[in-house]
Amino acid sequence: MNATPVHPDATPSAEQDAFIAAVATQLNIFLAEKHALLAQISPDTLTLIDSIKTLVTGGKRMRALLCYWGWRGAGGAADAEAVIRAGAALELFQAAALIHDDIIDRSDTRRGGPSVHRQFSTLHSESGWALDDQRFGHAAAILTGDLCLSLSEEMFSLIGSGSATVSTAAAARARAVFNVMRTEVMAGQYLDILEEVSGPSKPHGTAVARASAIIRYKSAKYSSEHPLVMGGALAGANEDLLAGYSAFSLPLGEAFQLRDDVLGVFGDPATTGKPAGDDLREGKRTVLVGLTIAAASTQDGEFVDRNLGRQDLSNEEIQRLCAIMVESGALANTEAMISELSESAFSALAQLSIDASVAAALSALGLAAVARTS
Repeated sequence: MNATPVHPDATPSAEQDAFIAAVATQLNIFLAEKHALLAQISPDTLTLIDSIKTLVTGGKRMRALLCYWGWRGAGGAADAEAVIRAGAALELFQAAALIHDDIIDRSDTRRGGPSVHRQFSTLHSESGWALDDQRFGHAAAILTGDLCLSLSEEMFSLIGSGSATVSTAAAARARAVFNVMRTEVMAGQYLDILEEVSGPSKPHGTAVARASAIIRYKSAKYSSEHPLVMGGALAGANEDLLAGYSAFSLPLGEAFQLRDDVLGVFGDPATTGKPAGDDLREGKRTVLVGLTIAAASTQDGEFVDRNLGRQDLSNEEIQRLCAIMVESGALANTEAMISELSESAFSALAQLSIDASVAAALSALGLAAVARTS
């Protein structure tokens, strides 16, 4: 199962494009094998693998790219299959997380189209099947997400085989990062849903700290820190370089998630691919919400607490929630946090002892993450 190699003499931009193409090829080959396997079990199961393939096709590939440049910054070769497989494993893990996250958040859309559980609910309805379409949709999507997690693990395990062989020590260090990443995401996701139901009864003064912890473990570490460090570890980076990678990528990941939270409330649906106010209807207790409750008047704070998470929020109620966020200064404070975290990240990047082309690639990825509109 060989992916298209990345040419080692390519420019950084062309090299990055070649890596993205190589990851896509790796995923296509791998998923085609799983498609054939499921076809032998039953043609009815092919919707599982088709849903996964749709989700891993396209996207920003940010995690895979961070892994790649972490690898290159530590001296890894441009055409190495090991890092292509690591990137593919990260893409599959990301897809699994999105499938489960959309179920948890009751989100019907993903990247401008129906989320996986909604696809299965629609299949049930259009087929005229018995019993509840939403229950079927959720159950089928959970199984799809579980399959995707399993495939992510399988892809990662291929790193030590064939032409993708790396040293035993490097593979073990990368494996340790991969394992910690998966555990932290699940813990962070639980803290997120716990905060949704217990947040209103907890002290408002600690809401921002609780939301910040959720950001770190649910998103920041797996979105940026772990992929970059994993790539470096796979290439045999020393501890100083890995620590420098963390100093850059952790605040970057936190800024990335804060930007995501702002877009979840104030983003343009045509750009984000999600309905306006979706995060407010889902009841996300973000840093933006924590800052709002801490700074708003008692009456406005109670309005936020009382209405956050209501599925039937009207457009007028969403507009009032947004107005409270702006008038309390919470939106401006969140933007200030994004700027501060970004400054910390790019300052750490400037201290890294890596090739200038790698630093430029990481800088471009960082800027795209914190200044994005979707």
